[in-house]
Amino acid sequence: MITTTKLDLTGLKCPLPALKTRKALKALRPGERLEVHCTDPLAVIDIPNLLNEMGERLEATERDGDRVVFMIEKTQPATM
Repeated sequence: MITTTKLDLTGLKCPLPALKTRKALKALRPGERLEVHCTDPLAVIDIPNLLNEMGERLEATERDGDRVVFMIEKTQPATM
């Protein structure tokens, strides 16, 4: 069974969505998923860049009004 953790970051402004996403990803195991909800317009740039830097997989990005939802799969093992 695949575990999906929901992270509601609505209302937070840059750089908090990226920082909190990074922290949440570090707590996950490879194969687990993170669903991130943001309203910060810069998140559509910051979150994909963060995932590229970390080597994690962006499965989907969905827009719903001013809300953006990122579906992320943790692929990398935890680093110390």
